[in-house]
Amino acid sequence: MLWNLKDILAVAKENHFAVGAFNTSDLALVRAVVEEAEETGTPAVLQFAPGEFRYATPLFFRYVTERLKDSPVAFALHLDHGKTVEECADAIRAGFTSVMIDGSVLSFEENKRLTREVTVLAHRMGVSVEGEIGTIGSMAGSDEGGVENITYTNPSEVVDFVEATGCDALAVAIGTAHGIYPKGFTPRLQLELLEEINQVAPVPLVLHGGSDNPDGEIRRACEIGIQKVNISSDIKQVFFQKVHEIYTETGNFMPPQVFNPAILEVRKTVREKMELFGSTGKAVLYREKR
Repeated sequence: MLWNLKDILAVAKENHFAVGAFNTSDLALVRAVVEEAEETGTPAVLQFAPGEFRYATPLFFRYVTERLKDSPVAFALHLDHGKTVEECADAIRAGFTSVMIDGSVLSFEENKRLTREVTVLAHRMGVSVEGEIGTIGSMAGSDEGGVENITYTNPSEVVDFVEATGCDALAVAIGTAHGIYPKGFTPRLQLELLEEINQVAPVPLVLHGGSDNPDGEIRRACEIGIQKVNISSDIKQVFFQKVHEIYTETGNFMPPQVFNPAILEVRKTVREKMELFGSTGKAVLYREKR
């Protein structure tokens, strides 16, 4: 089943769990997430940053949308960190059910204006919109972008932003970064800040940079009120480590013999994340909503 993000997260919020949103750049990663979600009966979001969208090409999403429509599990197809109206429009034309417009590096007023413009366009097509206030950090190897110096989300701006823009979900900055943290660096999520934001937020909250953070902090963030956790680097690192291992040890370069074992390794990580977010087995809740 192909849902928009607003409806997927509404069920998650009502039932107190978070949905994993996985950046699946190509067929192998799409397969890993979809097959694991179906085997465990778990809702999920497939998402692509603009660079991943261009890499996959719009035609690829004909397959993706048909695959998700035919599934018994609820999925959303989401553009991650769209920076312009045009990028969001391209994703909508390709069949995406949700887009993120990231105006977080703009002034607060300009961010509101841009997010509102995208929301008006997207809602005409039944497509959900995720906005962002505050900024996410960036580590090496990230395709999602980010900044060197994080600006934390100001709880006093949350209601104004959501009411002014009409967005359906809100990404918040509480200390995460895109990519894998350097050796010896220990991130610490500002969970007290998240509690303040959750008390006033009128829409579901999203945690970006969910890879490589301590499980205990991620679990607690989901308990407080995060309904969507973005995962990118964790699954890609596992995939390429397995590909490298097979090629290095055997010299095998036949895609089915290299990629199929890598897909199975990614599925293990996807399953661990789903269990961490509390979403495992929750697909039945979406069938009951139909």
